[in-house]
Amino acid sequence: MDFLNNLLMENRHVGVIIVIISLLIGLVIYSFNQALSDIVSTSCTHGLTCPMWGTINFQTSTGLGIMSAILLFGLYLIFFAKDKKQELKKSPFSNIKDLSKEERIILEKIIEEKGTIFQSELAEKIKMTKVKVTRILDKLEGKGLVERKRRGMSNVVILKH
Repeated sequence: MDFLNNLLMENRHVGVIIVIISLLIGLVIYSFNQALSDIVSTSCTHGLTCPMWGTINFQTSTGLGIMSAILLFGLYLIFFAKDKKQELKKSPFSNIKDLSKEERIILEKIIEEKGTIFQSELAEKIKMTKVKVTRILDKLEGKGLVERKRRGMSNVVILKH
């Protein structure tokens, strides 16, 4: 269980990682902007009216907008997002010890039959009356261990997984 908890990252940790990534993106945008500005200033002879300056401004603004969105998402995860505690569902088969002798017999017979059996066939194999089997299956169904489905004139008992 501790191993699983260590593998699951909390929202706060994910948020910190996202903030760091967005800051690295900002550094890349800054260095790219500086390099592109140097190239344009040496190669463009039109001065500030050169269309390449407009392209640099657009690319810088777009990059900073994307970086800001990522940064805000990371900050949201750090400060506002709640961690969901994951609870492992208790398996219905974990309380087999709590079953009565008759319930255990029926459950074992269903397991022997690879998880499915007709209710009438089950009553014959364990030598109980159909009424008694029905009542026991009602209890097992209530506990979430088996499920009955109508098939024609009889029921199929299915082991729940």
